[in-house]
Amino acid sequence: MTHDTTGLKDAIKHRRTIYQLTKKSPISDEKIKELLTLAIQDVPSSFNSQTTRIVALFKDEHDKFWDLVAGKLKPIVEGQGGDWSKSEARLKMFKDAYATILFYEDKAVVKGLQEKMAVYADKFPQWSEHTSAMHQYMLWTALETEGLGCNLQHYNPIVDKEAAETWKVPAEWELIAQLVIGQPAEGAREGLAKKEMKPVEERLHIHGA
Repeated sequence: MTHDTTGLKDAIKHRRTIYQLTKKSPISDEKIKELLTLAIQDVPSSFNSQTTRIVALFKDEHDKFWDLVAGKLKPIVEGQGGDWSKSEARLKMFKDAYATILFYEDKAVVKGLQEKMAVYADKFPQWSEHTSAMHQYMLWTALETEGLGCNLQHYNPIVDKEAAETWKVPAEWELIAQLVIGQPAEGAREGLAKKEMKPVEERLHIHGA
């Protein structure tokens, strides 16, 4: 299978949230695993804490996750008088994708750092979130370079217990986010709305250059 790769700067520029994904991938599972390994090994973390944990779900395991989410979310939506059909359609859209990457943070490591360096105790949970965010963005962008589309979801904590039991996730790991990935459906990228960006001058200040 051949595909066009994208340079890093172009990937950063063109990375978008894409919901219309298919159960196909332009690259092999092994290639995706290489990118996951790269993230775990080389994305930085505060004090080299390496708190991020990743659980990648392919094929039936991916489907199983979104079935678990639906099973937990339906009674919540209906109990609040909401329209379940809308939520059901949204979850089906995620299930129709190729795979899901679950991002966890190991809170046992965070707690150990808080005890070891009490002066920063209140900061380590925040820095842990930063570490997770870097892993999320690195993988989202790296997958973009390989022709995959992605969207980031947050169905935690409603599915945390079921996911932990199903995939034997340690109790100390806290689910942070879910990256849904797949080959974009035909026309999905072309149909995206133009980015609405605030002026760079309001957001970027440079001194001394």
